[in-house]
Amino acid sequence: MTLSNGRKLFVRHPSNPIVTADDLPYPANTVFNPGAARVGEETVLLLRVEDLRGISRLHVARSTDGFGDWRLDDEALLAPDAGHPEEVWGCEDPRLVYLPELKQWAITYTAYSGRGPLVSLAVTNDFREVRRLGPVMPPDDKDAALFPRRFDGRWVMIHRPAPIQGPANIWISYSPDLRHWGDHSVLLEAREGAWWDAGKIGLGPPPLETDDGWLLMYHGAHQTASGPIYRVGLALLDLDHPEIVLRRSDEWVMGPVTSYESVGDVDKVIFPNGWVLDHDADQLHLYYGAGDSVVGLATARFSEVMAYVKQCPLYHHRRVSDDGTVRNTWAPLSAVAELPGHHEGVL
Repeated sequence: MTLSNGRKLFVRHPSNPIVTADDLPYPANTVFNPGAARVGEETVLLLRVEDLRGISRLHVARSTDGFGDWRLDDEALLAPDAGHPEEVWGCEDPRLVYLPELKQWAITYTAYSGRGPLVSLAVTNDFREVRRLGPVMPPDDKDAALFPRRFDGRWVMIHRPAPIQGPANIWISYSPDLRHWGDHSVLLEAREGAWWDAGKIGLGPPPLETDDGWLLMYHGAHQTASGPIYRVGLALLDLDHPEIVLRRSDEWVMGPVTSYESVGDVDKVIFPNGWVLDHDADQLHLYYGAGDSVVGLATARFSEVMAYVKQCPLYHHRRVSDDGTVRNTWAPLSAVAELPGHHEGVL
């Protein structure tokens, strides 16, 4: 995505790829799709590492500047555990969110087994020790992240179940206790036809709170004759009612163009799982998997990202309420407070 001043919205770091399998303390096939967080004076990446069997684990890397001199722990933070049969084929694609109420970091990740992929949840204080809370969604489901705070007493999660037929859309669900989830509804629908985000979409990094709403980045997997192309776009959710999508970009803002993004274990993939915002510097750091093989970093001016998403088209979508009523709802910024029925069936 090129701005009117000629600059790219997201600019790849000159050190890319910033982490490869050669940086790991043990032999591995690939390292990609990292969750990201700023913890104290360090940037923490929770890397997906695929070993030489094809099984993935989640490994911590730390850096002071967020792009170089990565220090990797000796052992993985989360590796498949015999006591958790839902993940015996791998722990994949983490997202990291700090929950001030619990004073802990929440890790949502894809647990993979013969029963299919599903969303699992773990918590940590320091990314040195971790406590599993176990599966929170049944298979087939992935691409999940929590919001950092409750809404009307309930936790909220974005995730992407895969239907037996039809498009794979982004959903939103609610929980009183981070364990029991309900009030499921479609949040963002995959488009149809030739669009870059037709057929299958999924969440990128966790939702980012801003003065204008929750900033969302999502990926779209466009099917072509030579396989899918994974690109990313932006959306904006209402600050107090995250089930309301305010804006959605028509164009992708970043797609695979470099050699390390275009060729890998899976060609033509940009897959971001984490971002870190430096408000004072007006800098947004986006960490992404490239070609399902290495880790890339792209940076953007946060003010320009927000200016861009605020001028994106208003979003028109179908929402099925708890009583089964289908509502076709426009959600312009000036009319959010007038939309009815967003809190039926509170647990």
